Amino acid sequence: MFKNTMKKMIGAGNSQPQRYNYSKKWTKPFILAIIVVIILGIISLFTGVYDIRGQVDGRDMFFITRVPRTAALMLTGAAMSMSGLVMQLITQNRLVEPTTTGTIEWSGLGLLLVYLLFPAPTLVLRMTGAIVFSFIGTMIFFLFLKRVKLRSSLIVPIIGMMLGAVISAFSTFVGLTFQMTQNIESWFVGSFAAVQIGRYEYLWLIIIVTGLIFICADKLTLAGLGEDVATSLGVNYNKIVILGTGLISFAVGIVTAVIGNLPFLGLIVPNIVSMYRGDNLRSNLPWVCVLGMGVITLCDIISRTIIMPFEVPVSLILGTVGSIVFIVILLRQRRLR
Repeated sequence: MFKNTMKKMIGAGNSQPQRYNYSKKWTKPFILAIIVVIILGIISLFTGVYDIRGQVDGRDMFFITRVPRTAALMLTGAAMSMSGLVMQLITQNRLVEPTTTGTIEWSGLGLLLVYLLFPAPTLVLRMTGAIVFSFIGTMIFFLFLKRVKLRSSLIVPIIGMMLGAVISAFSTFVGLTFQMTQNIESWFVGSFAAVQIGRYEYLWLIIIVTGLIFICADKLTLAGLGEDVATSLGVNYNKIVILGTGLISFAVGIVTAVIGNLPFLGLIVPNIVSMYRGDNLRSNLPWVCVLGMGVITLCDIISRTIIMPFEVPVSLILGTVGSIVFIVILLRQRRLR
């Protein structure tokens, strides 16, 4: 009954509910999307300057660098896209994601403080600092939205980016004061060039986060309908928001510590999926994960081949594509108004 009530309410709020089916997940388009992602993964495995087929140690390099990099691409794409989807549901705003709420900047501040406290921090320490500060920063953003009445949804991401800019400026000041600007620059440039065996394995924890989000999908979807609706249906709204924020912070913190800043990925994919399939998290989550994997893998392939034999940071490609999509979404919302 809980699920049926949720589906009816979401369907009533969607102008075109016939476009998707909650009960049928393995549709032909979804299978086709998986096939495309697999093809992109195979291309990624065999893309690079080093000739793995013509060298004696080519097979070893294949499993040391190419396989971990492709796995990291898939896991990171799923994590950031999924984080954007959950954040958009909780805030009831299509334009928010870790980049437009300051979550990424808070993660960078956490990394910087870990480097200040520990001269040579391990990856676990860096992840812990990034996760804790991601949670703190995201909760501050949510509390701000809860207490301030905003007349336009367009103001929400602008406020988030302003808060992120303040945190980024503070991080830069601390970095200059303690001569740690190199650490800030390496964090800001999101790249998969350094991914290899021994430096990406913590990304597999994202699978656990995905499972937890899928388990709590119905409650998170109800939270996206607003505090009054969620409470009337027996859901503890505040607990769900804290749980969603914790899962987002965990995923973003891991990605930030291992890879770096990956802008707009959580904005592009969830908006495309929600545009055609509505707002049901349980139904959209597989689509968001698969498309997130495909988008970041495609961007990484472009980053490796656009000026070969050199490599462009994948954050540059994502930022360029994401900023264009962000402007298109802004114009679309303005036209609808």
